[in-house]
Amino acid sequence: MRYIIYGAGGIGGTIGARLFQNGQEVILIARGDHLKAIRDRGLTFESPSEKEVLPIPCAGHPSEIDFREEDVVFMTMKAQHTLAALEELRDAAGENIPVICCQNGVANERMALRRFRRVYGMLVFLPSTYLVPGAVQTEAKTTTGILDVGCYPSGLDSIAEEVTCTLSASRFSSCADPDIMRMKYAKLLRNLNNSMQAVCGPENEARDRDISLMLNREAVDCYKAAGIDWAGPEEFKNRVDDHIQLGTVDGRKRAGGSSWQSIARGAGSIESDYLNGEIILLGRLHGIPTPANFVLQQLANRLARDAAEPGSYSLDQVKALIAQAGGKF
Repeated sequence: MRYIIYGAGGIGGTIGARLFQNGQEVILIARGDHLKAIRDRGLTFESPSEKEVLPIPCAGHPSEIDFREEDVVFMTMKAQHTLAALEELRDAAGENIPVICCQNGVANERMALRRFRRVYGMLVFLPSTYLVPGAVQTEAKTTTGILDVGCYPSGLDSIAEEVTCTLSASRFSSCADPDIMRMKYAKLLRNLNNSMQAVCGPENEARDRDISLMLNREAVDCYKAAGIDWAGPEEFKNRVDDHIQLGTVDGRKRAGGSSWQSIARGAGSIESDYLNGEIILLGRLHGIPTPANFVLQQLANRLARDAAEPGSYSLDQVKALIAQAGGKF
C-alpha cells in the first residue's frame, strides 16, 4: 500500500513522516512555499526526542502523481479546502481510489462520498504544529496520536484494517471502528473551541469556560433535535485522554491548536465554517438557536480575512457580542 498524504501541514506532515520512518512508501502533496521547501531540502520533522530531515517525495498537485491500484489517499487539508481538492483528486486518480478523511468536522466524508466509491472517516487526535514552510513538529512524546478508521457512513473492510495496522506500527494508536462518525461527532464538540482559541488566545480560552459551555450546549441541543448519535463524554475520554503525553520541542510548548495556527501563519482562511458552522447549519435546519457558535464563526472568519493577530478580541467583547445575538450566560 502506498500512502498519498494530500495536505502536508501539521497533521499530514506528521503522519507522512511517521509512515516514512516506518519504511512505508509515502508521497506528500503540498503547495506554495511549503512545497518548495520540502522539494529543496526535505521535510524537517521534529518531536520532543528527535529532529530529522526526511527526503519524502512531494508533489504540488494530484496530476503530478502516477496513481496505482494499491494507493490510499489521506485527506489532511482543512475542511474549507476539501471540495477543490476532491475535484482535483478525482480528475487525476478516478473515483475508485480509497479516500480517508483525516480531518476535523463531519462534512468532509459527505463531500467525498459524492465523488468516490470508497470513503473512510478518521478520528484525529494528534498534537502538531506547522508554522514555517518545510517544517512540521509533533509535541507528543511517545504515542504520536490517535488515528481511528472506519468506513463511511459505517462498517469496516480490509483497507480500514490494513491502514490501522500500519499506523499502529508507526507510533500511532489506531483502531478500526465501524461507527467512526459517532466519535467524530464527539470530537466536533471539542473542536468548537478552536475558534475561541484563535479569537481570544489560548490563555483566555483556558481562563473562562462560560463560552465553551454555551458552545457545547448549543451543539448537544442540535444533535438531539437532528437525531444524531454521538459518543458520550466518558466513552470519548476513555479513548483519547491519557493516551498522549505532551512534551516540548526545542524547549517550546505547543503555542496553539490548528485554527490558532491558521491565524498566526496568516493563511487567509480558517476552519470555523465546518466546525461552529456545522452547529449553525443544524440549528437552522431544526430551529435551535446557536448564538455563541454564530459569533465565534463570524469573528474567526474576520480575523482570517483581515490577516489580524490571534487573540485580537477579549473575553468581555466576545461575551457581549454573544449576548447581543441572544445568548444567555
